Amino acid sequence: MTASRTPAGRVVRPARPRLVASDVDGTIMGPDGSISARTRAAFRSARDAGLEVVFVTGRPIRWLGPLEEQLDHAGTVICSNGAVAWDMSRREVITAEAFGLSEALHLQAVIRALHPEAGFSSELVTGPHREAEFVRLHPGLPVEAQVIGPLSSTLGPDAAVVKLLAISPMLCAEEFHALIAPAVTGLAHVTYSDVNRLALLELAVPGVTKARTLERHAASLGIDASEVIAFGDMPNDVEMLSWAGEGYAMEDGHPEALAAAAFSAPACADDGVARVLETVLAR
Repeated sequence: MTASRTPAGRVVRPARPRLVASDVDGTIMGPDGSISARTRAAFRSARDAGLEVVFVTGRPIRWLGPLEEQLDHAGTVICSNGAVAWDMSRREVITAEAFGLSEALHLQAVIRALHPEAGFSSELVTGPHREAEFVRLHPGLPVEAQVIGPLSSTLGPDAAVVKLLAISPMLCAEEFHALIAPAVTGLAHVTYSDVNRLALLELAVPGVTKARTLERHAASLGIDASEVIAFGDMPNDVEMLSWAGEGYAMEDGHPEALAAAAFSAPACADDGVARVLETVLAR
């Protein structure tokens, strides 16, 4: 039975889940990059109870270290908003869906025609290729190996771009999304996470979302949507929160996430995911 509302408006929760899927930033991890002891203990208890634990994040592979270091996670991570499924223990890509170079360049041209001031970054499985303007507009980026320069001159014709990022110096994320999304319909799936109030759009191959890749992973284990509990806080979590049998948006999350989820959890700072998991495991 999926989560639903009775005629009286009461929410009916499904049976105890078999799979726990969680976003990372703003959901279980605070701005300082730490995951609380209570949250770490809750995920240990979930694994010990036999639940499949999957983290589903916009982060690229190279930024997954905290999941291993703080949560001892050795399973599947769905990253780059669903474009990549990564096996943490084997250190290998399970699946990846990417734009070719010509597709990525066409998307850049479409966006530049509407917003010439935009800066771009291209995420490959092997690392980022960023324009200088993108780096200037996103000063909080971690220090890491990167290629800086125009996409057309830094990537070969066989390049595979799992995520194209576009940043605006003057619009908010919602305004930037409203401007660009209609123009790239059929060319890309576009979302945003509104982290640090940056006007940063994230574009993936059409149809690629956290939910679709999570659904495929769950199906490979014989797990139905009704047996999945999911947590998230941003617009890039909307499809996942809608699909899961028991979807929780963090109470301090983006309005789009709260509207998509059947349930809400206390804020990340209040150990919301841990508090829900403790209740679920006691059911």
